[in-house]
Amino acid sequence: MSELVEGKDCPRRGRHLPRAAFAENKAMRDGLQAYCRECSAEYYRQRQGVKGRTVRVKVPVPRGHKRCPQCGEIKAHAEWELNATTPDGYASYCKVCRADRHRQSYFKRKYGITMAERDEMIASQKGLCVICLKAPAVHVDHCHETGRVRGVLCFNCNSAIGKLGDDPDAVRRAAAYLEGSSWKPTLLAPGVYRLPS
Repeated sequence: MSELVEGKDCPRRGRHLPRAAFAENKAMRDGLQAYCRECSAEYYRQRQGVKGRTVRVKVPVPRGHKRCPQCGEIKAHAEWELNATTPDGYASYCKVCRADRHRQSYFKRKYGITMAERDEMIASQKGLCVICLKAPAVHVDHCHETGRVRGVLCFNCNSAIGKLGDDPDAVRRAAAYLEGSSWKPTLLAPGVYRLPS
């Protein structure tokens, strides 16, 4: 019984350690792993290295905090969303990184491009909307039929062509109207109109 209180020997270290230094293992007679936690972790790292895999470095984290694997920062639990499916009850990534990951996957899912590709398009447009050439390009424009990305526009231009139904003829008629050309349709018969060419 005194052995249960005091601890046990770690064969790799060759010395006696307290019980807290060993992980539980119900299959063992004393209820503890054969090797201490540090030796087990070192052995695991060596095995993964032989397989060509990398092992995440365990960073000590203060109570009430968690380390984000994406940004590497240790943040208070208030910076994390709750997730009942994880062992600690918090999401895997902090709120900022999680939002970034959602944004990245949204672009890939909706437009088939990455945010880096979108940024390249904006740079090729000198950061401006390709229609008005005034406002910053911030909204990805795509064909609603094919899903093909056409460019990056400002909010007003993107919504304008969307409200015109992505119809090139409607856009041409709008341009003709703005230039002062006749835009009214000609009445041929009751309910039958001819649009200007």
